[in-house]
Amino acid sequence: MPFTMLTSRMVEAQVMPGQTLFSQRGAMLAYRGDVRFTPSITGGQGGVRGMIGRRVANEATPLMTVEGQGAVMFGHGGHHVHVIDLVGDTLYVESDRLLAFDGSLRQSTMFLGSQGGVMGMVRGQVTGQGLFTTTLEGHGSAAVMAHGGVLELPIGPGRPVHVDPQAYVAHRGDVRNKLSTAIGWREMVGRGSGEAFQLELSGTGMVYVQASEEKL
Repeated sequence: MPFTMLTSRMVEAQVMPGQTLFSQRGAMLAYRGDVRFTPSITGGQGGVRGMIGRRVANEATPLMTVEGQGAVMFGHGGHHVHVIDLVGDTLYVESDRLLAFDGSLRQSTMFLGSQGGVMGMVRGQVTGQGLFTTTLEGHGSAAVMAHGGVLELPIGPGRPVHVDPQAYVAHRGDVRNKLSTAIGWREMVGRGSGEAFQLELSGTGMVYVQASEEKL
């Protein structure tokens, strides 16, 4: 169920019988055909664990289940939209930046601290970014939101990428993340941008960066 870019801020998805699409609540702009929208209690295929994870992280991003036959146009808040196609790999994306995705993708919730240790928790507390990230795995497409567009930066062996945590949108591949501080703990209070923090992503894959540090 691929997405078609209509403008830089709108995408269209074809909905077919027997297939399911999930979208962020309030993201539907218009639709054609016999299409049904119902609240998703479990939040895709992440089940109760994924739902609880978002609640614990104060990221209760409600989802809608989209079914039927027709075409649906999605957009949200005038944000730029970027489509990512998965071919069996895994995408890690900030939950509040996920606009819509194929129901064929397996969804779960990852605690960033599992990769970033204590610094992953610091990232959520100080930078305002979430502690939990939505993971999508399998074959299908996902549409994500960002401020000012998205830049794809490749990550390779010996070539880590350092990103302002608030500019981070998503990443894919065999990638490890680590948050470090560029200044001392005493001076860090009240600073949430890249001047105080750097999110280092190493391994092999891709990181998606938005053009603005503004939170969604």
